[in-house]
Amino acid sequence: MAKTQKTGAGKKLRVTLVRSPFGTGKRHIACVKGLGLRRIRHSVEVDDTPAIRGMIDKVAYMVKFEEV
Repeated sequence: MAKTQKTGAGKKLRVTLVRSPFGTGKRHIACVKGLGLRRIRHSVEVDDTPAIRGMIDKVAYMVKFEEV
């Protein structure tokens, strides 16, 4: 049975869009939408999971994030 890796029980990240995703490619726009970001300076709190961390790493030049 495979074990799932968790970065912390109940940890959250606050992610803020600081740059427009237009002109960046379909996959990067999909990551921004998947994070729940809608417009510049919009912030959301998401769970700290490896999948979310991967999405943030892919669009790191467009977002800023901090642990809550």
